[in-house]
Amino acid sequence: MSATYSEQAPAKINLFLHITGKRDDGYHLLESLVCFTAVGDVLSGECRDDGAINLTITGPMSASLALEETKNNLVVRAARLLQEESGTSLGADLVLDKRLPVASGIGGGSADAASALRLLCDMWQLDLDQNALSRIALSLGADVPVCLHGRTCLMSGIGEELTDLPELPPVAMLLINPGKAVSTPAIFKAREDEAFSVSGLWDVQREFASGAALADALSECGNDLTLAATSILPEICDVLNALAREEGCLLARMSGSGATCFGIYDTSDQAEKAAIAIAAQHPDWWISPTEIISQQARVLSNIGASFPD
Repeated sequence: MSATYSEQAPAKINLFLHITGKRDDGYHLLESLVCFTAVGDVLSGECRDDGAINLTITGPMSASLALEETKNNLVVRAARLLQEESGTSLGADLVLDKRLPVASGIGGGSADAASALRLLCDMWQLDLDQNALSRIALSLGADVPVCLHGRTCLMSGIGEELTDLPELPPVAMLLINPGKAVSTPAIFKAREDEAFSVSGLWDVQREFASGAALADALSECGNDLTLAATSILPEICDVLNALAREEGCLLARMSGSGATCFGIYDTSDQAEKAAIAIAAQHPDWWISPTEIISQQARVLSNIGASFPD
């Protein structure tokens, strides 16, 4: 009797993103307040005893990945690295339910890779220490460590330095992507002449009771990649303007390197009404009302996800 395992891969949101410097090797230093939402991809799988790693991609956002070889997918790469690190002879048949847009600034691929590391450690009953997992995560991409961490935190360095913060309340959000991908390296290149931000501006002890309080604090920060991203993809401005025009929007901002943007609301009703209104005007956009989710809530959503067939 085989067992099916399942793991959430929630969308990662950069509530603010400051570029604070650049290393000699060309990597940029950053500081970002990161949270996760109730919307995301889902990875499931069954164990194999022959070491093979197979990946099937389904879901509403799978079409953009259909032409790519699955061996290059971050999920498969994460599985291979985990096999090498642990020495296991086990494999897996994996299914990725792709619900998040690709190359969209909300960590879709990174969240998928992190979910693969969590799922396979459970499935293969591995006992790797956190340092080994963090090393594997960083080798897969700058956003994978924070997605593996999976809770509200301040991300700094090149993505490897994570400082836990008080969990945020379930603030209502609306995520919108205009349906076009942008190149992160191109965006960083486009902002080369811009000044760096000062680090250490965020109070790591601060707690928030509402979306309004969070939005007010975030108004003192920003996303340093927005200007470069909009110069490459002007549709990002259209998304930000659409969010800002709707009643109840407390803050509209781009996440990561784009093109997904988010709006913060005090109530889920406001976010859902905004989603309906904007979808009527832009039926080709990916639009998802959601809310910030805590680590505890994410863990609880996975309880019972491992079950015998």
